[in-house]
Order: sequence, then structure tokens, then C-alpha cells
Amino acid sequence: MKKYALALAALSLPVAISAQEAGSVSLPDMADGALTQDTIAWNFVEGLTTEVGPRQAGTEAEQRGRDWAVNWLTSQGFQNVADEPFMMDTWVPGELASAAITSPFPQPFQVTPLGGSASTGADGIEAEVVMFATTADLMAAPAGSLDGKIAYISHSMTPTQDGSQYGFAGPARWVGASIAKSKGAVGTVIKSIGTDKHRNPHTGGTRVVDGMIPAGALSIPDALNLERMFERADGRPITMKLVLTPEKLGMTRSGNVVGEIVGRDPSLPPVLLACHLDSWWNGTGAFDDGAGCGIAAAAALHVSHTGQPLRTIRVLMAGAEEVGLHGSVAYSKAHIDEPIGVAFESDFGADRIWRFESNFRETNPELHAKLASSVARFGVANSTIEASGGADINIARDQGTAIIDLQQDGTRYFDLHHTPDDTLDKIDPAQLRQNVAVWTQVAGILANYEGSIKGE
Repeated sequence: MKKYALALAALSLPVAISAQEAGSVSLPDMADGALTQDTIAWNFVEGLTTEVGPRQAGTEAEQRGRDWAVNWLTSQGFQNVADEPFMMDTWVPGELASAAITSPFPQPFQVTPLGGSASTGADGIEAEVVMFATTADLMAAPAGSLDGKIAYISHSMTPTQDGSQYGFAGPARWVGASIAKSKGAVGTVIKSIGTDKHRNPHTGGTRVVDGMIPAGALSIPDALNLERMFERADGRPITMKLVLTPEKLGMTRSGNVVGEIVGRDPSLPPVLLACHLDSWWNGTGAFDDGAGCGIAAAAALHVSHTGQPLRTIRVLMAGAEEVGLHGSVAYSKAHIDEPIGVAFESDFGADRIWRFESNFRETNPELHAKLASSVARFGVANSTIEASGGADINIARDQGTAIIDLQQDGTRYFDLHHTPDDTLDKIDPAQLRQNVAVWTQVAGILANYEGSIKGE
């Protein structure tokens, strides 16, 4: 019982006294303690979402989020804490967002602007709607066939554990508006890229082109209603009034927040644990991605409580991920000449990790096997899939270094993704703790590994 008591006591220790007070606690015991007792990750995301809330990239709210994170990291004993600035072209959603069918079945719909959308002006636009079942159908439409019309783009996304249907349905949002513009459309609405049945539209970025048109996402129930209207319209045109009033603020400041658990050997490239701090304006960014930042920071602290690691552990809380990975790109540009030993990120909610992947299974099979075996007790399966990393670790891909993916269960992720429902109450504390336990185990092994992690 003593080893567990030590581990649990160490969970709340600040870094400054961890080596003295908790250096005798083993890494497995610390990870096991985190599985049942960690409160660090929850407290992080609870504080961030309560005291700051939504953190739209490039805005004053995102700045408050960075200030909050800097203060939190400093208070927890992280070293070399910094807010590393970069400039970005900033878009905000504006005050007005509405959609309504005006004929032949008049009724209001719930809509939200897509990131990068143009404005309709406060008076809105009213036009005939043309339905496309898929993005491919829209691409096949003749040039000029949508002159003066609004394109509606559907899809058939279903829940999956690995979230793979996002890649199938996502193009409706990513490129739908730009394709519709090329066909002459004056506006675009899509079925929200999600798997819920709530009347909450899902926002998200769309590709911005010259002469961008207004682009919005309908809630899934409203999109399904629109499709039923097309089935019974008997050839009558369906018209919609669309009001979206986003604005461009020009160049504003964003930034990446970093903090370190400094290792014993500064010559060894650090372990990079990443997440993103910004969120869309319409939710509090608990699942996407406050939880990820809490997981990464908690794991770094737990490893430090087993004693000072060999390698430095660097936590990167990237800015402006949602609107184009600006923070990830900026971080790589700023630090490309500083080698990273290995990188991984959390940006897929807070539900349990179920699969371990690396990009060094062939080049360093012993380490891959050790890591996979170490987290099997937490219900995490080994995999032959090669890790490619998340959005915020561009630097690892740019350097060609080691990458790990700790795949989370995404079955319900796209019920919440980019919606007003992305709130703290959706996080399951037990599943959040499982993430922290797995990350603690993996980060601790890597931070104390002497050789080349990728093994090439």
C-alpha cells in the first residue's frame, strides 16, 4: 500500500519539490495513481473554461486564454514559460446568423457561419436553393449552373471509434463553398459535419478564395428537414433567406504558450507534448481542446514527480489551430533548428485512449514494443499503423523525427465538435484520468530514454 500512498500524495506536489518529496515513486505507480486520483487535468480544463470560456483565434479572448495558461503553468512550477507571439489575419463571426425557408414551406432554421465566410450584409440574401447529395455531385455541376443561387451540400457521416468518417464528410465544409462559388453560387449552406441529432450547428473553417461567398452550416435536424422539403416540392423552387455577418479584423496577435519540465541532460532533444489552446466562439472549448492541454500538462507534472527526467519535457499549447494551424506553423518556423526527440498531441476530446501507434515500429522495435506493453494494462492496444501526428506538431513532421499517436475513442466526438455543446459537463472524469495515466506512462519512458527514439 505504501507505493500507492506515495504516488497519490505526489499527484498534488509542485514541480519545485517533486524530486525531494516524490523521487522514490516509480513511473508505473505514478501512472496507476493518476488513473484513479488525478485532478490536475480536470482542474486545468475546469479553470480555463470557467474563467476564460470561448477563445476565438486572434481575439482578446484568446489572449486571455494564453495569459491564463501562462499563469497556470508558472504556478505549477513549469520552467521557461512563455507566450511566443505571431501575427495572423483574423476573422470573427459577427452578430447575425439566421436562415429561413421562405417558399414553399416557410420556417426558420438554425445556422452558424463557417470560418472564413463572407458577409451577406445585415439585410441578407434570398435565393433559390439547389441541393447536392455530395461534394462530388457539386463538383460535377456545369459551370454557371448556380448563377444567383444558394448551394446546399449534404453528406452521410456516421460515428466511428477512429473518427475516420470526418475525412469522408469533411470536404462539404472544407471546399464546398469555394466549389459552389466557381459554379456561380451567391451562397452556400451545408449539413453540419457531425454525428449528433441536436439542433446545434457545427462551425469550422472553409477554404477562403478571392471573392468569397457567404457560407454557413445548418444544424443536422434542419438539414434533414430541408432534404425532406426537396422530396415533396414537386418541382417547385425552394427559396431561402440567409443572413451571415462575419467580419475581418485584419492582422492581429496570436501566440503559442510553452512551458518545460527541464531535464538532466540538455544535449538530448526534448519530448514535445502538444495541444491547442484556442477554440471556436460558439463553445467553451472543453473537449476541443482544453482537455488535451490538461492531459499534456498533467502528464508532464506526474513524470516530474517521479524525479527529474533525463530529457526535457516541453508542453506546447498552440494558438490559432482552428482557423488554419497558424500556431503549429509558427512554432515550427521559430524552432526548426532545435531538434525534437519525439512529439505527440492530444486533440480528439477526452474519451479513453484505445490504440498505440508510432512511426518507429520498424526502426526502433524494442522501444515501440516497450511502450505498447507499458500501456496495455490501461486497455490500450498495440498497432501496426504508422503514426503521422496531430495538427499541432508540424515541427516533428518538418524535422522527420519520432511521432506517437495515442488514439482516443472518437465515437461521440463529432456529436460535440465545433458546437455550443463543447462544454465541461461533457467530459467523463474517469476517461480523462485514463488519458492522463497513459500519457504519464508513455511520456515518462520517453523522457528517460537515452538513445535515438526514432532509431535511425
